[in-house]
Amino acid sequence: MFSEEANFSYISNGTDEDLVSALDDDWSDTPAEKMSRTGHNVVAVILGSILVFGILNNFIVLVLFCNFKTLRTPVNMLLLNISVSDMLGCLFGTTLSFAASIRGRWLVGKHGCMWYGFVNSWIVSLISLAILSYDRYSTLTVYNKRAPDYSKPLLAVGGSWLYSLFWTVPPLLGWSSYGLEGAGTSCSVTWTANTPQSHSYIICLLIFCLGIPVLVMVYCYGRLLCAVKQVGRIRKTAARRREYHILFMVITTVVCYLLCWMPYGVVAMMATFGCPGIITPIASVVPSLLAKSSTVINPVIYILMNNQFYGCFLILFHCKHSSLENGQSSMPSRTTGIQLNRRAYSNTVAGNAPPSIGLQNECSTPVSG
Repeated sequence: MFSEEANFSYISNGTDEDLVSALDDDWSDTPAEKMSRTGHNVVAVILGSILVFGILNNFIVLVLFCNFKTLRTPVNMLLLNISVSDMLGCLFGTTLSFAASIRGRWLVGKHGCMWYGFVNSWIVSLISLAILSYDRYSTLTVYNKRAPDYSKPLLAVGGSWLYSLFWTVPPLLGWSSYGLEGAGTSCSVTWTANTPQSHSYIICLLIFCLGIPVLVMVYCYGRLLCAVKQVGRIRKTAARRREYHILFMVITTVVCYLLCWMPYGVVAMMATFGCPGIITPIASVVPSLLAKSSTVINPVIYILMNNQFYGCFLILFHCKHSSLENGQSSMPSRTTGIQLNRRAYSNTVAGNAPPSIGLQNECSTPVSG
């Protein structure tokens, strides 16, 4: 060990490369608890699967957008944003933890750990999902015949990235920090740091980046279900299948969101404010893997299970034939209208059909998820 005086002299007289090396020397890549070789292999297999399917699923989404012009609608900008964010997370984040699990240790030093923690803490997808839930709710409950407006979705896309940067950059600047987590093969916010700065950051992170998105999704999808049930009471045979489909999508959306992110949030809270050692490093690996699995699940729920995207997916892989011109499908779409206001409800009961919006099938504008 060098003394503080020797260290200061070494750094002040050295080059920039020496400075970086000296800073890395003060950082240890030895985890608080080591995992067995078998454990590392299991984690490596899971991370490898997440990496492969995360890239593949999101790449299919990008291919669909490139091949079908009819998919390039305002609301689909949010879906595209989710896929781009998840793919970047797999390429620049999951690859590092996958390589570390294969070798059984962190491979790229302190600065690589900070980079991984920054990339792995992106909340672009989470914020986009919350915005998407509000967009679906407002689109299905407010009748609007105006031409498609791309300004608001593009503003939401840019806002999701700025909001993410607002909460992921501070640890790089000293408000909390990024460090090794679990068995030492991944990095994240230092949940166990017992400092006021760290505690304040973690509280804000859990409130504004986990709690609020969950509340927005639950509220919007709950209101959407009420709207669909209202239509179901008016036109039972026509809307019943739609109601069940949306019910299934809502339950799947919320449950998968909570399964992926709530365990990680709970473990983070326990590690931060619970008794020291209550969460072992190895025990924190499972919630981290669940959170990473969202990059695989998101395309399935929000893209491939969508009627419109699924129809285009079948056409792309020649499983369904359709007349296409310039990437646009001529397949007909079916719609179901939803109105929440009492005037629309009264008019419908009196015999006037509600406006036709949303819930479109095949390769037309997706709203139903």
